Amino acid sequence: MRNSLKDFVANENNPKWENMIKREKELYSRGNDIRSEFERDYTRVIHSQAYRRMKHKTQVFFSPTDDHVCTRMEHVILVESISNTIANYLGLNTELTKAIAMAHDIGHSPFGHQGERILSKISQMDLGKTFWHERNGMEIVDKIELLEDDKKNLQNLNLTYAVRDGIISHCGEIDQNSLKPREETIDLYDYQYPNQFNPYTWEGCVVKIADKIAYLGRDIQDAITLGILDEHLKELYELIEISEDNVINNTVIINHLVYDLCENSNPEEGLKFSEKAFRFMNKLKEFNYKYIYLDDHLKPSLDYFELILNTIYHTLKRYFFEKEKAQKMYPEIVKDFEEWIERYWDLERKENFKNHSIFHMDSEKAFCQAIIYYISGMTDNFAIDTYQKIIGF
Repeated sequence: MRNSLKDFVANENNPKWENMIKREKELYSRGNDIRSEFERDYTRVIHSQAYRRMKHKTQVFFSPTDDHVCTRMEHVILVESISNTIANYLGLNTELTKAIAMAHDIGHSPFGHQGERILSKISQMDLGKTFWHERNGMEIVDKIELLEDDKKNLQNLNLTYAVRDGIISHCGEIDQNSLKPREETIDLYDYQYPNQFNPYTWEGCVVKIADKIAYLGRDIQDAITLGILDEHLKELYELIEISEDNVINNTVIINHLVYDLCENSNPEEGLKFSEKAFRFMNKLKEFNYKYIYLDDHLKPSLDYFELILNTIYHTLKRYFFEKEKAQKMYPEIVKDFEEWIERYWDLERKENFKNHSIFHMDSEKAFCQAIIYYISGMTDNFAIDTYQKIIGF
């Protein structure tokens, strides 16, 4: 129902407010800033390099020749649009949903979820822990991504707790038909796996559901565009009964799910679909996995991605043990990595680096973690170009 959650909106009257807007340290001020705390987070995200690189990262379909197939950046814009509609209708803070939505996938690796699984294997091998993009996203905004301040110093993004929580809590693979925020403020580094905790705010819950709404319909639309579903369209239409005119496209799917969620959500039961809409969403997810995400068209690329990312990782890891040899064999690649890592290591740093020093250069584990951060920030094409430079002469 309209404004059914207005009493829980993220504002100064909410008892969670001080925790929501808490930052690691106070942001610098010029004395004339007219933005709210969450607006500042939003602009800090969209001005970051990590955000801009998402336009060249795979959503589902790698390197499509069709310019109208969804990229990672377009996906986050779709999530922002959907979450804005839901939050506005329910009486929640759209500035907060916008900031979370635009940052929620900032930790995605090149080559989509296939790249994520490859980096996770590498991380488990050398660091003893899994790599997952939700946590990586929070660590990117906390530790890696930098912005130049009004004194030309490089500073960490230093986002609010509510936005950082929304990033690590956004996992769209939800199966429960009721989502409410948790009450407790936790150390977000206590997260050990995706979906471990509910988001801290209602706005974070909205983005979590909007993420799923955004990718289900759009992935079908892209698959149809690319001809992957030609043999399965009849089955698609048979399992979907939401359109009186028998029209199924991204617009119809989004409208149906957003309207249903808004009409059935309330403070007592949380963000909730009708049973019919929830069954439809699960059927859609099953269809997508069966005919899109596990389609034979996508399988050959996995070997290619593994070759690229493993080659880059082990080439850069060689630098730790054989610095001079690596510099001689791969001068351009090593130079790029050195220019990146010098922002974060505990050796002599430039005067304008006011961000955290997080890598101890005598630690192999710290060095391996740095390589994983570095690779996770690459675009698809940059990863491919790096690989080509490694194997070339």
